[in-house]
Amino acid sequence: MAADSGKKLFVGPRFRRIRQQLGLSQTQIAEGLGISPSYINLIERNQRPVTAQILLRLAETYDLDLRDLATADEDRFFAELNEIFSDPLFRQIDVPKQELRDLAELCPGVTHALQRLYAAYTEARQGETLAAAQMADRDVGTRYEANPVERARELIEANRNYFPELEQAAENLRDELNVPAEGLYAALAARLREKHSIQTRIMPVDVMRETLRRFDRHRRQLLISELVDPPGRAFQLAFQLGLGECAQHLEAIIGRAGPLDDAPRRLFRITLGNYFAASVMMPYPAFLAAAEALNYDIHVLAQRFNAGFEQVCHRLTTLQRPNARGIPFFLLRVDNAGNVSKRFSSGTFPFSKFGGTCPLWNVHSTFDTPDRLLKQVIELPDGTRYFSIAQMVRRPVAPHPLPQPRFAIGLGCEMRHAARLVYAAGMDLEKAEGTPIGVNCRLCERENCAQRAEPPITRTLILDETTRRVSSFAFSNAREL
Repeated sequence: MAADSGKKLFVGPRFRRIRQQLGLSQTQIAEGLGISPSYINLIERNQRPVTAQILLRLAETYDLDLRDLATADEDRFFAELNEIFSDPLFRQIDVPKQELRDLAELCPGVTHALQRLYAAYTEARQGETLAAAQMADRDVGTRYEANPVERARELIEANRNYFPELEQAAENLRDELNVPAEGLYAALAARLREKHSIQTRIMPVDVMRETLRRFDRHRRQLLISELVDPPGRAFQLAFQLGLGECAQHLEAIIGRAGPLDDAPRRLFRITLGNYFAASVMMPYPAFLAAAEALNYDIHVLAQRFNAGFEQVCHRLTTLQRPNARGIPFFLLRVDNAGNVSKRFSSGTFPFSKFGGTCPLWNVHSTFDTPDRLLKQVIELPDGTRYFSIAQMVRRPVAPHPLPQPRFAIGLGCEMRHAARLVYAAGMDLEKAEGTPIGVNCRLCERENCAQRAEPPITRTLILDETTRRVSSFAFSNAREL
């Protein structure tokens, strides 16, 4: 980011993203700020500076927290670029951190392309498929689409995990139904029956077997397993309604994502349907108001909205409406083997795309204390501190003798927001000692960690048969070049 004085900043890409997140054209935002559309165009092309007065007017007119909007994407992009350029592939290239930050800030499109390219390279290198092994003869973008989960996550991140069309549609539906949380399931079942001729049936497990929900198009029946708990049943009905009543919105959002292969397109559509279902169960205005009033007490929110712990945590990551934002949370779902099956961030937490999580983060400890909510201050190697809570959750029960599925949910935010949480009450947040963690072992350069599973890819491994250290791996202090 360049500046010609203390009051003039060249932040064109950031300014453009703010405008796009608000859903405004250059003409519309120019009218709101009292300047010409041509000047907006020059600002976004970094040919004119943004004065402090314009930034203040932008914040006041649209009720923006410029710290969140102006840095969240750049911090995430920088973390991903740092992970990519730590790979031994770039051992002979010493790219300064500042250059990576400049790239993330000024050229987000290039950053996006590098992420795709590296993801394709990683899959090819691991030899997951014959097609991956032949990457040199194929289109990189096409191969990247072979991982629909990562592609869908990427599209969610590009929208900051907030979809205004679906939020409004969900609010309209709840207004029409006009029922309390405990009456939502019956109201949704009635709407499916009366408006869509779909009958809802709760079915025994010996009929549904391993299936939790199935829509029988021929008989116009929505079948839900008896194993699904009440919040899950309401969620599945809302999901089915979303596919039917919000089809136009879903297609519009998917269309804006550009060309997609069939698998990522279908997964993105399912993800959007899930988003709508959560919005129906926890309508934005009522949910945000309750969250603020209760200091984000997740268990009370779950009771009030007849939702599950994971549903509430996930919903908290979506509160990014302009003029009505909640705390920018990040969320992680992990199993007891350390596999990450869900990650969302409306803040700046640098999740790794190509590895697991740090074992020192107490999200993993919840399996030892299944009935307790754990809290922790964590600190990354760069000194950034976060406040996190974690709890184990049980998914729909499995018939005996199948193992009961268990996951850990980690929810956190930057320390500057922690005082607003009921879980931080009574803590001296300024003096609270943070647990030093890393993004994951392959990127973490902390020494003498007893939990380390592999050496950092940025350091040379030291092998000495005469010495046994606390950590299983010793490595040089100098970065490999």
